[in-house]
Amino acid sequence: MFERWFHRLAHATAERVGRPHAFLIAVLVVVVWGATGPLFHYSDTWQLVINTGTTIITFLMVFLIQNTQNRDAHAVHLKLDELIRATKGARNALVGLEDMSDEELDTLQREFEQLRDEVASRKARRRAKHGQLS
Repeated sequence: MFERWFHRLAHATAERVGRPHAFLIAVLVVVVWGATGPLFHYSDTWQLVINTGTTIITFLMVFLIQNTQNRDAHAVHLKLDELIRATKGARNALVGLEDMSDEELDTLQREFEQLRDEVASRKARRRAKHGQLS
């Protein structure tokens, strides 16, 4: 029950704070706070209000936005996994990439770079061959 409520809250919050009007509201809050400085004689309490408010909001937003990003990344992984499984000739071993060590990922990256270079080399040879025949 709590997880479902938290997911809905995190998603709704991420949707709302990621819009231009949320940024405008934040800017207005800072402008109003700055404008009230002379009224409060730039006191320690006046400064503490903005510092405390922004710290609390930032602290809470980190958890809400991270939850949303984690769920989105998980959904993208599942979609890519399905595409890999459905594609003939694809290596199903790539489905679990997120569980590989950094060394394994580096090795795989070098392998893909080598494949890319080989494909580019073959294309260059074909172009050169067809250019000679013309």
